[in-house]
Amino acid sequence: MSLAASLLLVALCANGGYGDKGKEAPRTGHVSVVIVGGTGDLARKYLWQGFFQLYVDQVSGGNSFSFYAGGLSPSEKATPVLFEILKAVACSKDVSQERCAILKEQFLRLSQYRQLKSLEDYQELAKHIELQLQQEGMKEAGRLFYLSVPAFAYADVAEKINGSCRPAGGSWLRVVLEKPFGHDYRSAQVLATELLSALKDEEMYRIDHYLGKQVVSKILPFRIENRKFLDPIWNRHHIERIEIVLKETLDVKGRIPFYDEYGVIRDVLQNHLTEVMTLLAMKLPANVSNSEEVLRNKLEVLSSMLPLGKNQAVIGQYQNYKSEVQQELNKTKEHVSLTPTFAAVLAHIDEAQYEGVPILLISGKMLDERVGYARVLFKKDVFCLQSQNNVHCRPKQIVFYFGHGSLEYPAVLVSKNLFKPALTGGEWREVTEHKDVSVLGLQISDYYVQTPATEKEAYSQLISHIFAGQKNNFVSTENLLASWEVWTPLLSNLKGAFPRIYPGGADNGDMLDVHLRGKEIRYNSEVVIISPDQMGGTSADSFQVMQGKFRSAEMVSAWTEELVERLAGDMQEAAEAAVRESGVFHLALSGGSTPIALFHRLVLHHFSFPWRDTHVWMVDERCVPLTERESNFHSMHEHLLHHVRIPYYNIHPMPVQLNQRLCVEEDGGAQLYEKEINKVVNASSFHFVVLGVGYDGHTASLFPGGKLNELGEGLVALTESPIKPHRRMSLTFRAINRARTVALLVMGKGKHELVTQLSRVKDNLEKYPVTWVNPADGRLVWYIDYDALLG
Repeated sequence: MSLAASLLLVALCANGGYGDKGKEAPRTGHVSVVIVGGTGDLARKYLWQGFFQLYVDQVSGGNSFSFYAGGLSPSEKATPVLFEILKAVACSKDVSQERCAILKEQFLRLSQYRQLKSLEDYQELAKHIELQLQQEGMKEAGRLFYLSVPAFAYADVAEKINGSCRPAGGSWLRVVLEKPFGHDYRSAQVLATELLSALKDEEMYRIDHYLGKQVVSKILPFRIENRKFLDPIWNRHHIERIEIVLKETLDVKGRIPFYDEYGVIRDVLQNHLTEVMTLLAMKLPANVSNSEEVLRNKLEVLSSMLPLGKNQAVIGQYQNYKSEVQQELNKTKEHVSLTPTFAAVLAHIDEAQYEGVPILLISGKMLDERVGYARVLFKKDVFCLQSQNNVHCRPKQIVFYFGHGSLEYPAVLVSKNLFKPALTGGEWREVTEHKDVSVLGLQISDYYVQTPATEKEAYSQLISHIFAGQKNNFVSTENLLASWEVWTPLLSNLKGAFPRIYPGGADNGDMLDVHLRGKEIRYNSEVVIISPDQMGGTSADSFQVMQGKFRSAEMVSAWTEELVERLAGDMQEAAEAAVRESGVFHLALSGGSTPIALFHRLVLHHFSFPWRDTHVWMVDERCVPLTERESNFHSMHEHLLHHVRIPYYNIHPMPVQLNQRLCVEEDGGAQLYEKEINKVVNASSFHFVVLGVGYDGHTASLFPGGKLNELGEGLVALTESPIKPHRRMSLTFRAINRARTVALLVMGKGKHELVTQLSRVKDNLEKYPVTWVNPADGRLVWYIDYDALLG
């Protein structure tokens, strides 16, 4: 029987069709589906079932199909394995047994295994597809490649597809990629660049199966359908906190080689939980089906997140993980892995709507139950004097319940003291008969409960979206990199951190309970399960803050965190003293990356800093618009000024842009800033100046070989940098050395060689400009962390 005749037979048996109502139907014709890694674990468990469901849905919709399992094994070895997998596919309950048998038989006939190892193998596949189209007289709709292979193989496979398997013009190409998409920002960027050299961004579908879960895909429609109730309360004035939680009872046996490299944050939080967070916090799109708008609004959330440091996370590791690593990776008993199997992260979004709202992202292995949910908990705005059990006195919350747990089915739950949610269309139904269970502190009878009318598997849902070309449930290159920009600094900060060891299951008790304090998260109990000595390491407490001399000036040295804490404390002490003495504190801050940790410390811990009486000045500025990321003022605004209560008229950016041009001598920007200093600052003497030092020995924007001795008697000057942007505006040494206190902050192992050189040389303006920092009537304090001091 020919392919066309077989398809006609199935079409006669089929009923119904496919396609989202109101959307343009996908191009009809023949579709070739290739699962690269088609006999692997993921394909066996989910993919073939998903593509069978696609076939069932589409068989009467005018499309014909061929399915290929690609792999490295020769055909005679892998073909029997493939057909054992295919025999296990199943129809949904609404398909009759007779029709299901026909569909399964036809699906098997349309499926085959092909070895896909070399470029020649891909070329042969392309010839086979083209010959089949020609023989059957079929028009090609497109080709879908699902890469169920390790991420390191993506670029190579994409290049082979691009070079030999692209369909003819007018037909689409879709290539599906599974996580991980890198292990940090840099690796994700490299992978994205490699892929983009072979594929267009619109051709790539980075899959996150959580976005296929019915409850997760319901979040946006739910918010839109109920916006008349939600708009007034979906903000910081009403939301107490947001929790996004995925608890698992299983260990990671069998996945150790992957898991030990990635850990729970890369495996779950950076992708699944972050995607859920963006759906909860994003601005509602005008059209939920508009992929570009949905992805753009998600990107805005990621771009607005406050930086994550080690004070925004706690990590743990289940007790048997160590022995599992030793066994599966053939390690000795002395080997210790610091890979976390549990993490709780506290995030915040820097938008007025969510300012101060804590967002908890939590996941772990070997916990007490298997459950996933996102909960939006609202503030109590009713005080019940006597009737504490009244419905209005109970927690007010919306729970997006992904499944499992005590409820055992996916659902959206709205506590009855909020509102009754709308129920539109026939895909969801209201649950009115409840078993006696409790969900997150409320009896199920205290909720309005909605659940899918028919439960569908996540991969099946996403495969149907891929076929339809709908990209709003997938991860774009831009959004992927934005997510890694959020998570990479945290992963770097946690490198070498010791996880709390927990026994697993119910025995965990309250060991993993967390406590929120401001914008920081801690374990609620101070139980010490493992010490650095037991782990064979050295703790930061082994070295306390040291004081001494460096280049005949005061020096403070400590580990980075303690050093920044000390500098922030010294700065606040100086500010309070200045305000007591004269009612004002003049602070000059440098640009670059060095002071960012200091800015975060001030924002998160120094709530009593006298910002209302503080004037903030710039030590230096790049000659770029202040709105650009390269601008020192932009960095200071994003990391510090935006988060503290400082009057706008106390902020003094450098006037680098005048007359619609940048740092032109005749515009007199440097002279204007000097006049402002002379007008506002008593004796033009700042109370406190914070400087960094570059690898070449420059400070502020005063660079080696920059003819610094020709700057004259001015307080501000235009200077030249050896790196772009070359033009700068900077305080001169005359202005810096008038300060009462100058703090020179030096951090990182990369500065160790420079610190060593500076400890040996005399003042040398041409080679090491920083050596000319020497306050005439004030004090100079070097703040040098142990990495820079000791190497």
